[in-house]
Amino acid sequence: MQQTKLLTIKEASQWASDFLKRDVSESNISYLVQYGKVRKHNGGNSVLVDMGDLKQYYDSYRGWREINYKKRLGNNLNWALSFDHLREKDTTKHVHRLHPYKGKFIPQLVQYFIDDHTDDFKKDIYFKAGDILLDPFSGSGTTLVQAHEMGMHSIGIDISHFNCMITETKLLPYNFNLLDDEVKKVKQAIANYEADSKISAFENELLMRMADFNNKYFPSPEFKYKVQRGQIDENKHAAEKEKEFLKVYNDLVKKYGIELNHFSAQNFLDKWYIKNVRREIDFAFEQIKKIKDVKNKKILAVILSRTIRSCRATTHSDLATLKEPQVTTYYCWKHKKICKPLFSIKEWFDRYAVDTVYRLKTFAKLKTDSYYSVLPADSRTVDIFKEVEKRNKKFHEILKKQKINGIFTSPPYVGQIDYHEQHAYAYDLFGFERRDELEIGPLYKGQGAEARASYVEGISKVLLNCRKFLANDFDVFLVANDKYNLYPAIAEQSGMKIINQFRRPVLNRTERDKSPYSEIIFHLKNEK
Repeated sequence: MQQTKLLTIKEASQWASDFLKRDVSESNISYLVQYGKVRKHNGGNSVLVDMGDLKQYYDSYRGWREINYKKRLGNNLNWALSFDHLREKDTTKHVHRLHPYKGKFIPQLVQYFIDDHTDDFKKDIYFKAGDILLDPFSGSGTTLVQAHEMGMHSIGIDISHFNCMITETKLLPYNFNLLDDEVKKVKQAIANYEADSKISAFENELLMRMADFNNKYFPSPEFKYKVQRGQIDENKHAAEKEKEFLKVYNDLVKKYGIELNHFSAQNFLDKWYIKNVRREIDFAFEQIKKIKDVKNKKILAVILSRTIRSCRATTHSDLATLKEPQVTTYYCWKHKKICKPLFSIKEWFDRYAVDTVYRLKTFAKLKTDSYYSVLPADSRTVDIFKEVEKRNKKFHEILKKQKINGIFTSPPYVGQIDYHEQHAYAYDLFGFERRDELEIGPLYKGQGAEARASYVEGISKVLLNCRKFLANDFDVFLVANDKYNLYPAIAEQSGMKIINQFRRPVLNRTERDKSPYSEIIFHLKNEK
């Protein structure tokens, strides 16, 4: 019988790196232990893992994704564009994680196509420092941030005012001494604010009771390890224990007289937030409105928006796609234990404020003196030159002289996301005008023949309008999940031709539905 060989986390990291021929960090190993993918062994003051257990995990995983994805999606995948070797902190580097946003691509994808530095696997160079890049569906600003980092001028257009604010706050120059002071003042005001004196005592007792219950019935990581191997019927166990703890929760709500929310409310903030959270949000926003510096006011508003997104009364699994308000304790499929809704924004605001300032300071060291302009407008009709002139005369002079060298964008996928609705909480709080009716291919219009025809028309109109501002020898890159084969018609109607396609597998998804799919980066040029 083979003898068990136990390794420390550091030793396991070194062994796995040698075994897989790629960097496996200590945090990667700790993740496997935390989520029950390998068994945790007690080594006194340190955690140990069995090398055999680790090898079994990697043998079942090693190469599986590439082989399986090619089998399911076809062999013509550009695996280099999967960026499978990257960790989450690489794909969300500096300001790219300033605020959650559905449907954004990772910065490395932009960098691959617009970086003018040659490497071993890419020969073609499309753009260089000093060029002007356009993103007519700029979303949260990934293309603009990467262009700015690489010394390229950029223009972003988006129909959503809130999306434009997210992008602007990533790129704005800050006086960090002043910003640090403003953040500190707002954090302190929120920490001292008490809308309901009973909340603190209620949460303390609830957390204590939950910890005892979870340690007994959902011990980590043993419970996750057994679930992974089918040794526990998760559905049955979870349903029984969820119901059992719900009695404890309801008794505590009654004991402390806690107010929950208005289930019938039409207003997003009233419907999706527990009463105390709702009051804290309003108080925090009042503090932010007092700030005189416009740049600081905007970034603190984004911090508050990021905070309240995390504080919605929903389960952790449904945070990205809301189903119904969750105002009781519940079994959490993500964390494999009993979890609870949030009753205060204080902890999350504090955490996000610190994280945001750190990210802004990190990006500030990488920024260049290139120009950028963010336009809250309809890409089908906007006069780009005129709008840039209103905002920056110097940039406009460069723009007139050399025009826009190309486009890198990810148009909305037909019938998948309602872009205004994903930030409904921010529109309710900040009072921005919603322009849902101007979205192209929104979820609420579906994916039927009529919706697809409307989508082709909409994207074509965007490209036709943008062409007026492009240099003659332009390059256009469109990232699309084209399962209905709409982009050949879009290219034709736009007076362009598709000269190349790069098909990439989409990996490392964070959604509960992690089904594999691929997307295509279409390279278009002028038809003439």
